[in-house]
Amino acid sequence: MPFEKHRLKLMQLIDDCMELFDKEEGFESFHLDGQTIILDDYLELKPENFELIKRKIIEERFYIGPWYILQDEFLTTGESSVRNLLVGIEEANKYGKLSKIGYFPDAFGNAGQMPQLLKQAGMEAVIFGRGVKPVGFNNEVLETGEYESFYSEMNWNSPDGSGLLGILFANWYNNGAEIPVEEKEARVFWDKRLQDVLRYASTEHLLFMNGCDHQPVQKDIAEAIALANRLYPEYEFKHSNFNEYIECVKSSQENKLSTVTGELTSQSTNGWTTLVNTTSSRIYLKQMNRENEVALTNLAEPLAVFAAETGVQYPHASLKYAWKKLMQNHPHDSICGCSVDEVHDEMITRHQKSLQVSQELIKESIDTLGRNIDTSAFCGQEAYPFSVFNTSGWERTGTVSVLIDIERVYHENLTTSYDKMQNRSMKSFTLIDHNQNLIPCTIEDMGVRFGYDLPDDKFRQPYMARYVKVTLKADAVPSMGYKVYALILTEAVAAKELITTKINEELEKKSLVIENGMENEHLKVTINPNGTINLLHKETGKIYQELCYYEDTGDIGNEYIYRQPKGEQPILSKNSISTCQLIEDEQYRATYKITQVLQIPESADETLIEEVRRMTEIKKRKAQRSKKQLPLTITTFLSLEKDGHGVSVRSEFVNAMKDHRLRVILPTGLTTDTHFVDSVFEIVKRPNQHATTWENPSGCEHQQCFAGIADQEAGIVAANFGLYEYELLPEEDNAIAITLLRAVGELGDWGVFLTPGAQCLGKCSVSFEIIPFAPKSEVFDPIIEAYQFQIPMMTSQLIIQEGTLPIEKSYLEWQGNGIYLTGMKNKLNSGDQIIRFINGREEESVLTVKVSDHVKKYYRSNVIEEQLQELGVNNKGEICITLKPFEIFTLGLEV
Repeated sequence: MPFEKHRLKLMQLIDDCMELFDKEEGFESFHLDGQTIILDDYLELKPENFELIKRKIIEERFYIGPWYILQDEFLTTGESSVRNLLVGIEEANKYGKLSKIGYFPDAFGNAGQMPQLLKQAGMEAVIFGRGVKPVGFNNEVLETGEYESFYSEMNWNSPDGSGLLGILFANWYNNGAEIPVEEKEARVFWDKRLQDVLRYASTEHLLFMNGCDHQPVQKDIAEAIALANRLYPEYEFKHSNFNEYIECVKSSQENKLSTVTGELTSQSTNGWTTLVNTTSSRIYLKQMNRENEVALTNLAEPLAVFAAETGVQYPHASLKYAWKKLMQNHPHDSICGCSVDEVHDEMITRHQKSLQVSQELIKESIDTLGRNIDTSAFCGQEAYPFSVFNTSGWERTGTVSVLIDIERVYHENLTTSYDKMQNRSMKSFTLIDHNQNLIPCTIEDMGVRFGYDLPDDKFRQPYMARYVKVTLKADAVPSMGYKVYALILTEAVAAKELITTKINEELEKKSLVIENGMENEHLKVTINPNGTINLLHKETGKIYQELCYYEDTGDIGNEYIYRQPKGEQPILSKNSISTCQLIEDEQYRATYKITQVLQIPESADETLIEEVRRMTEIKKRKAQRSKKQLPLTITTFLSLEKDGHGVSVRSEFVNAMKDHRLRVILPTGLTTDTHFVDSVFEIVKRPNQHATTWENPSGCEHQQCFAGIADQEAGIVAANFGLYEYELLPEEDNAIAITLLRAVGELGDWGVFLTPGAQCLGKCSVSFEIIPFAPKSEVFDPIIEAYQFQIPMMTSQLIIQEGTLPIEKSYLEWQGNGIYLTGMKNKLNSGDQIIRFINGREEESVLTVKVSDHVKKYYRSNVIEEQLQELGVNNKGEICITLKPFEIFTLGLEV
């Protein structure tokens, strides 16, 4: 159901609980699902009950937190999980008491770094429902598999070695729901439930969960427990809570518990119920989520840190609001795309709201910095300076575009101003950097446009302005910093003889275009007649053949599970002819447009309609694809930049078909049994083949920003933007398959819920980058390239002025092999800066940070931003910290 309908039922549940607390002896407490948003939702309608709710939390009747919401772990970033904890803990403390139990009752798999994350946040245990196969204990079994446990209790460790006691809902999280109060029914209930729990329990303390999805509170639970105590005097039945249960399990633990390490994704099962295909359900939502996470984590927050150094206030409240709006889309049934259409329609609005706040905060920070940047180097000439910001953690070179208004008129009749400027001939401009070097660029007349200012001290100011669009290669923009360029009149260049060593080297036309392809110093791209590409990586000499073909198959599954019709042969674009057109030929970038038309069945056949109605199990469905076909036109844009290490790809198509899946296939031809993938605060290594227990013909997996594979001599990474599902195909030259679209018409699960919106009809656009590399190279790290693929460089027009900021600046200078920066923000409700890194490697690595004069103290922190240990500065003016393998390290700066 949609949110508001569910909220009314939530209101009743909370009111019922509070009535039971007061009137029903023996009804001790209620665990509010490990998240605080429940109280936001309740108190929005009943604000008068705030003090009552707070009192019940302090009295340990309600247990809340540590999360703001119960997120999907794999479809949200590590930084999103940290914000989730920060908000959840802050709000739980506002209500009076925090439950220190990491809670994942129904997450669709558990990310490997969650124990480390939760341990840093002060949690005492983690409770989860999926990912590990309980095997029970018998004397013939001496050890378990890697993702199996004798008991429902185990040690769950992160790859860095830190861990927590883990509690698995081996009999699910509703194994104590609806306990009978009639003796006959109670005996049947308890005889079975007790044996089910005893099969896996490692202590004499047995856990029963009284409740489930969409279920009201059991009002006669005290009576049911009293009856159980009479019927089974050898047991003591007690209405308890997680704090007490965890303490009992820890204090009475005498068995050797299994230890599971890293991500838990049901690797040791038959593969049908991992629910991994939710990563490709409603991909448009995943793309919007990635855009929002990047806007907040990689743009708004670091830019606000920079701006705060000029003296303006860091926008804590606005950022928290934007994060909360975004996190309201992070529950697993939301971001996973496995709800009814109304739920996901509302998500679009939340995404838009969060993004609007981020965009405005980004603009405000850039404007603040722009007012302080000294551009006096361009004095004495008609110049139009602009800044290029790089908020990735590494120096960056890349193509950017900026809109520059070269004339602006306020107050006059705007129609007259429009006509005057539109009829005026365009001046000739040249681009220079602050060292007066001439920079190759493309300048496009964008005409006259309406605009307006909203000043802080006066009424709105409408204007007309004449714009040009400048596209250039921004070279070596500093890490977490900016540099400045300027448009000047071409005649001024000749008059002042601003000819430098760069003019002969860079302004001579050097095309990247070759026959049927593109080439730079790193790569050679050859476009084949069937639309695929051959990619030569010059450093290794490796040629990747027939990359980037499309595969379309039927999908008779649902939002949770992909199911290809039995016996169906995939439709492959490489079996057809394409058309190819060169659409950009500049010395900084070349782009080809490739067009292909595939004939695709319009939907599944009518058998699927009946199978959905009668709730036929996914594995037993017999539907096939329709005989009627429609054309699917796929337009692929391939770009190679002058200094680029990868080929950027954008695929566009209009989906008019139902019940199908579209993927792009990248055959690697590399010989290895494992591959690596970006996950949550982790670069995880996975086997190419699933376990022998795996029966599902589909072997899809989760990814965040990239998936890659390498042998001893060569490797390749496929970066993506908001495409969270991939599959490694050993039988197809160890190809990486990335899902671009999955169109289905039903929710699935326990009922018949039709979801026409999940067919994703309409225009689709997806982006990814193909990055070959040399595994032994110490110069180029493809993972950095993949992370930078997510983050746009920002631009902003400046004026000529004196200022307190230099014309080029880095706000963070650091280095560390295999170490990756994940976030930069201000400490919650403080002026301290918080910078987070992960060690992505299996060995220790040294992080070196150059100290800044404005910083009073550097200290080791954690994910909840506590100040733990002051760090010393060496005689080189650096902070040096050795990070353990896979460590999440948070650096605090007191400024």
